[in-house]
Amino acid sequence: MLSRLLPATALMLALVTGCADGGDRRDAGDAVTEDEAALLAGLLHRNHEEGGANFVVTAPYGPGAVLTLTGEVDFRDGVGRAQVVSGADDGKVVHSVFFTRDDLWFGDVPGLEEVGPAYLRRPVAAGDEPTRPLVDVLVTILLGLSADHADEPAAFLDAGYTWQGRRSIDGRPTALFGLPGDRTVAVSSVHDVLVQFTTPLPAGPDAGVMDVTTTLAEHGPRSLDLPADAATAPAAEHPELLAALGL
Repeated sequence: MLSRLLPATALMLALVTGCADGGDRRDAGDAVTEDEAALLAGLLHRNHEEGGANFVVTAPYGPGAVLTLTGEVDFRDGVGRAQVVSGADDGKVVHSVFFTRDDLWFGDVPGLEEVGPAYLRRPVAAGDEPTRPLVDVLVTILLGLSADHADEPAAFLDAGYTWQGRRSIDGRPTALFGLPGDRTVAVSSVHDVLVQFTTPLPAGPDAGVMDVTTTLAEHGPRSLDLPADAATAPAAEHPELLAALGL
C-alpha cells in the first residue's frame, strides 16, 4: 500500500488530481478532501495503466553540479532508457544508460570500444541513499512511480497531505500538493496524471540534502528493448572503465 510504504522508503508518493479542489476557496496547507484522497489512492496505478512517459530527473549533487537523466520509461515492464549528463557547466559529461529495477547498462564509456562491447552492465546497488551511486537512486525513484493496484483512499485522510495551490510547469497547468517529509507533487489540471514529483534526499555525510525533481510528460504506452547480450559486458570485468564514469 502506498500509504504504508511512503514513510519507510521515501520513494512512494501521494498524488491527487488537479481538478479535485473544485470551485471552493482553498488555502495553502488545507488537508486533502475525500474526493482528493480517492483520486490520490489510484494515481500510481494510473501511471501503470497509462503505460509509460517521457521523463527528466534532476539532482543537484554539489556546488554547480547537477546529474540529469532525460529519456523514456515503460512503467508496466519496469524498463527505461536515458541520456545521463553529469558535472557542472564548464565540464559536463554525457553517457547513455538503460535500466530495470535490477540492472543498469552504461553506454558511451570511454575505452570500452577498444575491448569490443557497446555497454557495461552492473546490478542496481542496494542500501541507504547516502551510500548508493546517485544514478541508482534516481532510477529507483522513477520506477517507483507506478503500482499494480490502487491504495485505500482512507489512508490519505488526516495524514499530512495538503493542497498547496496551482502552478504552471512547462506550460501545463497543475495543482500542487504537499506530502509528509517535505515532498511535493504536481498533477495535471487537465488529464489527472502526474507531472512532477520533488523529494529531498541526503546528499552525503555532512552535506545536507538535495531536492530530486522528476518531471513526466507525454504519458502513454512504451516498448523499450534492452541492449543485447552480445553487445554487453559485465562491469566487473572492466572495473577501471566503470570507475572512470563516476556513476
